[in-house]
Amino acid sequence: MDSTGQNSVAVNAKSVLVVTLLSIAYLIISYFLIGYNSSELVLVAIFNSLFYLSGITRKFILAFSIFIVYWIIFDYMKAFPNYHYTSVHIADLYNFEKHIFGIHDHGKLLTPNEYLRIHGTTFIDVVAGLFYLCWIPVPLGFAAFLFFKNKRQFLYFSLTFVLVNLLGFVIYYTYPAAPPWYVQYYGFHFTPLTAGNVAGLAKFDAYFHAGIFKSIYTKGSNVFAAMPSLHSSYPVIVLYYGIKNRYKVASIFFAIVMLGIWFTAVYASHHYVLDVLAGITTAVLGISLFNLLMAKVKWMQTSIDKYEQVIL
Repeated sequence: MDSTGQNSVAVNAKSVLVVTLLSIAYLIISYFLIGYNSSELVLVAIFNSLFYLSGITRKFILAFSIFIVYWIIFDYMKAFPNYHYTSVHIADLYNFEKHIFGIHDHGKLLTPNEYLRIHGTTFIDVVAGLFYLCWIPVPLGFAAFLFFKNKRQFLYFSLTFVLVNLLGFVIYYTYPAAPPWYVQYYGFHFTPLTAGNVAGLAKFDAYFHAGIFKSIYTKGSNVFAAMPSLHSSYPVIVLYYGIKNRYKVASIFFAIVMLGIWFTAVYASHHYVLDVLAGITTAVLGISLFNLLMAKVKWMQTSIDKYEQVIL
């Protein structure tokens, strides 16, 4: 125990050995699975630095290890492309989107993506890009806030986030789906090893003479993972926990960001409306499943109790 009486992790021979071995194992496995990447060294450096720096930084990085595990799983998906296991849905998804949500424009039936691409403006490009930049900082920022404000809710939020992602990953492998921009550039022909594309977000990069989104999408794990839109799932989780914890002003902000991300997903041709709806559904299912597990599975509550003691 530490001076506060909690079962926090101390820096001793055992913890040093565990952290060192995990760091080395991560680098070795990553090298053989997906090849060397400088971001892997950065992740190891950040984890080790925060683990050894102080008691509070150690608790912080141990808490955020939940997100680190998620990131590693996501990154390792590069080694196992979903199109190796199931046929990719391209034309059928495009045609179904057009059938359900098609918009008539000058005698042509267009998908919402195609319609918005024609009728977009620079102002919308900029605002949409700003909204889409929120999909990482807002969830992580809210998680950091909860870490310092309410560690139990932090754990609930973080574990729900990972659970929703795992549900999404299952769908990625059972229903590989091409994004709208793929049809724009490649048609309905399946082309494996297709690189990620910024699509409509390129206009944001061009306006600010920066490669912000380009740097993000070149690191994507799989182009054919548009269904469900997990970008659309994340703000639902954030809003749910904002409302649950009665953060009224923050929840209004979260709701605005959520709507902005949903719109941009379609506007920038990264997702169909169907993908967005699937992302919302996945978030609702994940939240509901987590709440059910907390109510019914005793060992999960016990495990969370122990985890909470480590980061208090």
